[in-house]
Amino acid sequence: MRDRLIERWVHTQNAYYAHDAKRVYYLSLEFLMGRTLTNSLMNLGFLDAAAQAMHELGYHLEDLREAEWDAGLGNGGLGRLAACFLDSLATLALPAYGYGLRYEYGMFHQRIVNGYQVETPDAWLRYGHPWEIPRPHDFFRVQFYGRVHQYVNDHGRLTTAWIDTEDVLTLPYDTPIPGYQNGTVNTLRLWSARATDEFDLGYFNRGDYEGAVEAKARSENITKVLYPNDNIFEG
Repeated sequence: MRDRLIERWVHTQNAYYAHDAKRVYYLSLEFLMGRTLTNSLMNLGFLDAAAQAMHELGYHLEDLREAEWDAGLGNGGLGRLAACFLDSLATLALPAYGYGLRYEYGMFHQRIVNGYQVETPDAWLRYGHPWEIPRPHDFFRVQFYGRVHQYVNDHGRLTTAWIDTEDVLTLPYDTPIPGYQNGTVNTLRLWSARATDEFDLGYFNRGDYEGAVEAKARSENITKVLYPNDNIFEG
């Protein structure tokens, strides 16, 4: 299914570039997409064929559907609405892209123990996400904090520079979004935060191992969990 999806995805994107199509960009903090296998089978028109193939192999498609982890990228109405917009835009064959954050952990898994809710981490990426395509060469550097410095350059012009910033690298991951039986496959691009350096060698050599990885942890916390507790400043 992934191969069939990517074939149509490449064809769609090439058509957009060939016609220099005006694009729509939908930004959201959540994209509650659900399980991609079911959606792809239905939208590409392979649902009945896949069910028959699984039956001939002695399996049930329903069991295979349940084996897929639900992407922990949304919590409620906002994320579901954003996901529906992406599905609709692809079904209408409009050149559109979704942009959001690639949370490493979803909200939480809920268990009921002795009548009370017990929350456990939603490690939905534990076994990888087979539908996404990493783009490690398309990263960007995002600047935070710092200060504005003005000076006169060598040509006598007043110049403004943003300096002493705390930088974070953002790595994109693309997920194909198929329209309903029309051959169009759009893109959901999610960004993951990474540190500019794995660790500070100076701190490490002085034996301060926590300080050596502090900046890395602080950077990657941005996309660590879907909506951390906001009762504290860090959240």
